[in-house]
Amino acid sequence: MSAKSTSPERLKELLECEKPLSKRWKVPNAHKIDTYLADGGYEGLEIALKKTPEEIIEMVKAANARGRGGAGFPAGLKWGFLPKDRTETFLVVNADESEPGTFKDRYIMERDPHLLLEGVAIACHAIKAKVAYIFIRGEFELAHKRVEHAILEAKAKGFLGKNILGTGVDFDLHDHLGAGAYICGEETALLESLEGKKGLPRFKPPFPASYGLYGQPTTINNTESLASVPTILRNGPAWFTGYGKPNNAGTKIFSVSGHVAKPGNFEIPLGTPFRALLELAGGMRDGRPLKAVIPGGSSVPVLRGETMLELDMDYDSISKAGSMLGSGAVIVMDDTTDMVKALQRISRFYYSESCGQCTPCREGTGWLYRMLTRIVNGQGRQNDIARLDNVASKMEGRTICALGDAAAMPVRSFVRVFREEFQHYIDHGCSIHAKRPSAA
Repeated sequence: MSAKSTSPERLKELLECEKPLSKRWKVPNAHKIDTYLADGGYEGLEIALKKTPEEIIEMVKAANARGRGGAGFPAGLKWGFLPKDRTETFLVVNADESEPGTFKDRYIMERDPHLLLEGVAIACHAIKAKVAYIFIRGEFELAHKRVEHAILEAKAKGFLGKNILGTGVDFDLHDHLGAGAYICGEETALLESLEGKKGLPRFKPPFPASYGLYGQPTTINNTESLASVPTILRNGPAWFTGYGKPNNAGTKIFSVSGHVAKPGNFEIPLGTPFRALLELAGGMRDGRPLKAVIPGGSSVPVLRGETMLELDMDYDSISKAGSMLGSGAVIVMDDTTDMVKALQRISRFYYSESCGQCTPCREGTGWLYRMLTRIVNGQGRQNDIARLDNVASKMEGRTICALGDAAAMPVRSFVRVFREEFQHYIDHGCSIHAKRPSAA
């Protein structure tokens, strides 16, 4: 199905709207502190240091700033979960961006790391944390170097360390490079890895808010979530809620990839129609019809193209349609896409990345990948579609962390939405896109 064009006026409005997260990405030396300070950098921290921690949390709550890592849980509410009688608190930044299709956090760290650092400093003051850690995906060498350099610059200017800006507030920040394990994007596996242990998810409860890093109360936030905080302090909650829609406030970065003319990151207000986002990404490559979209990273259910063209890009709209906004990774597929092979590739990823701690995930991911491979190889059986759904259904909700769900949801949705393609493979031993020999 082809996508209708968005009006020029609406596209102009989206292109010209304020982009607090990405506005410096194309500015020369945007990763350096002098560039950041010249554009109002660390003003939010100065404001925060004049407020009580409770006042900061109330500001973030009033802004209804939902977490940008996938779950969409309100950040201010999360900060308030910490026990009142705690004596030590940690903040951990989940920068282990490994969800296929997602590449927004990497851009923030590479191109504007001080925005993240300022958000971390504000959050630390809000939750009374003296130490924070940024856990960075192991493959992000440039992001790691930029963050390390930014930490040194911030310390030299008095924004980190002892007696920050003469206020008597102490706060230290460390960066940590992961070892390339997708499972460490799960917050408790991340904590285990940060403590020097194998990255295996923990049983919950207890939750990190009460028993986190080194057994102390800990708050874990996504990179984009914390990068959104400085402008809330600088401009106020009403400014933040002026973008987006009710329960979906602010702007968000969407990583658009796949069969579009101009893949990349696009910061737009939540609630923007998908049609407009597709237009910003240059529309469909070669003008081909839109077939399917994975709206929030490879772990969320797929939707048909005609469904997506009627949706807005916000948590509630996508959820009502049967999928999730997730990390904001929008994977676009045109009419040439073999959905069975696409699912096989996704399932191969989760089979490789399962930590193996839980039997349903360890064994289930292998079953799913092997069955899909058999189907793609032309050896599918008539009961394979039902078996795929059955295996996936027995993985959901039966594992310590959400990787089992992440592996199962794509399978169940692909089979449900594009069942005819799976059936064609089983009946004919080849893709529905395979060229049939012409009649003699």
